[in-house]
Amino acid sequence: MSSNDYGPHSLTHAEILWIPLSDGVRLAARLWMPEGAARNPVPGILEYIPYRRRDGSRDNDERTHPYLASYGYACIRLDIRGTGDSEGIIRDEYLLQEQDDAVEAIAWIARQPWCNGSVGMMGISWGGFNSLQVAARRPPALKAIVTLCSTDDRYADDMHYMGGSHLTGNLEWSSTFFSIMARAPDPLIVGESWRAQWMQRLEAVTPMVATALAHQRRDAYWQHGSVCEDIGAITCAVMAVGGWADGYTNAIFRLLENLQSPRLGIVGPWGHKWPHLGTPGPAIGFLTEMLRWWDYWLKGIDTAIMQEPMLRAYIQHYIPPASHYDSRPGRWVGEAAWPSAKVAGERWYLNAEGLQMSATPGPALALQSPQTTGAAGGEWCAYSLGGVGPELPTDQRQDDSYSLVFDGETLRAPLELLGAPQVEIAFSSDRPLAQVIVRLNDIAPDGQVSRVSFGILNLTHRNGHARPEALQPGRKYTATVRLNEVGYRFAEGHRIRVAVSTCYWPIVWPSPEQGALLLEPGMSSLTLPVRQPRASERPVSFAPTENTRVLQRRQLRTGRVHRTIEYDIGSGLQRIEVLRDEGRSLIEDIEVETGFHKVLRYRIHPLDPASARAEADYELVNRHAQGWDTKIRTHSAIACTPTEYIVEADLEAFDGDERVFSRSWTQRIARDFT
Repeated sequence: MSSNDYGPHSLTHAEILWIPLSDGVRLAARLWMPEGAARNPVPGILEYIPYRRRDGSRDNDERTHPYLASYGYACIRLDIRGTGDSEGIIRDEYLLQEQDDAVEAIAWIARQPWCNGSVGMMGISWGGFNSLQVAARRPPALKAIVTLCSTDDRYADDMHYMGGSHLTGNLEWSSTFFSIMARAPDPLIVGESWRAQWMQRLEAVTPMVATALAHQRRDAYWQHGSVCEDIGAITCAVMAVGGWADGYTNAIFRLLENLQSPRLGIVGPWGHKWPHLGTPGPAIGFLTEMLRWWDYWLKGIDTAIMQEPMLRAYIQHYIPPASHYDSRPGRWVGEAAWPSAKVAGERWYLNAEGLQMSATPGPALALQSPQTTGAAGGEWCAYSLGGVGPELPTDQRQDDSYSLVFDGETLRAPLELLGAPQVEIAFSSDRPLAQVIVRLNDIAPDGQVSRVSFGILNLTHRNGHARPEALQPGRKYTATVRLNEVGYRFAEGHRIRVAVSTCYWPIVWPSPEQGALLLEPGMSSLTLPVRQPRASERPVSFAPTENTRVLQRRQLRTGRVHRTIEYDIGSGLQRIEVLRDEGRSLIEDIEVETGFHKVLRYRIHPLDPASARAEADYELVNRHAQGWDTKIRTHSAIACTPTEYIVEADLEAFDGDERVFSRSWTQRIARDFT
């Protein structure tokens, strides 16, 4: 039994609820629901992720599920098969098995005496992905979903590849998953079989970074789980949510454009966070917003949620570039439909004299960026973990010095953007494989330069991601680089800059050879999605952030975060290190101790793409006083030659001080136009 400080209902809470599947596997869940739900059934809301409901995602769970439950919902936080305390094995992300289990779990929830037969699904990141994927399976009880920070396209818009180029985010995420797969269930939940289950998991672990590198073009592996392959399969209502500092915002705009079912989109200034906890702020009362959504779709109450604009977006205003913001200035706007008839393309030409409204052809401009270009790019996805992570792009002037830049005249009036900028480039290459990175920047009157948006294109993928085509050196081509969606206001007195480079390390893995491009000025152009502010437009506002329970943790060791860049003058190597150390703490209500420590290291020589190396080291601890004391250590790395990726991985598992498992992998994978 649990008390309630939120809505009208007192709550019942179950630390463990077993959901049985048809193959005999049981999935572990937590359940919050109103007292008396067995007599007066309520709708169910499912969140389904691998991040350990007992001791992994507990902080967020405690700030979300009890709140929703107190307003008349049965909230279920379910561990995916083979994770947390759920039985079975997990072998990869977003498998058909994962979807099948979810379909079964939803049917089971709908049959329970405390559920009225209507179910919603919600989640951020993995939970946002599988909410879309399960919606496409159309389980009868599923009426609506809320998908946050997710994608409809696993190849083109995830942290493995972007524009057909290999992202180092593949190593970071795959190393995270590598560690998750290896963690042990809690013996207080699963009983004496916990150690046998743990050994079963450890034997099944594989380094997922190699799996992603085995599929370097858009093939059936990535098409599976990409709901864009058949967007019409989703017929339930969809709320798609994200933030400009996140890596997954583009999908919201595609979902709004292509879904035929009822849909809404919200884009704030946040990173990879729930909006009621959003950083950079301002955060919003998102739990209140979800209640409006769930009440409408699961209870049939007219909350006026569907009278809101289809898209509500935060237009960001200029702020001096920094690696972290607590909050950033801007304003909310609404669009009744997306694409919006009130957003029009405005074309600017990349001329030798700068960014201009009319084309002036001229001699080709040579571009060969050092491999270290991109050090000011920050993280591909800002997780805003701990609220102080140095993740955002910093002043762009150094990266701009390694790029071709095209500057516009000083703006005489503000210019507001909402949508995806696009750059058409006319070029030739001296190598058969090359890539281009385009950044849209804001030059302030004092000379500081902020990144507004960016796009990447592996030029062998210029005609699609399924069948790359090598470039013929010296031949002239055209290609389209679509930049990330953005909501931004260029202020009067500022200037617009387009910066074009051939490298963007450490976000993008370098091309096999140090090549050069020739860019044709006057034949290359920028199209901006210009939104005209309207005096009569309806104001957009949200409820204030909710005052929710913060999980009580006793800090046992203080953590720290940093991002450092150093240059070795003697060797010429650049080294970047990113540390996220959460220290160790005790979750007081269950007396479980957790620890998390991650270090990412990147190394490259400015003149040698084959010198690129990325490494990830993780240490995860789970223990309690009842005799459970486990630790996972993993090491993953990617290096390369011009023709191969070299993947290394190591896994160690400890029971107390005893190492109970270890394995190492080395794989060489042929480069496939990347």
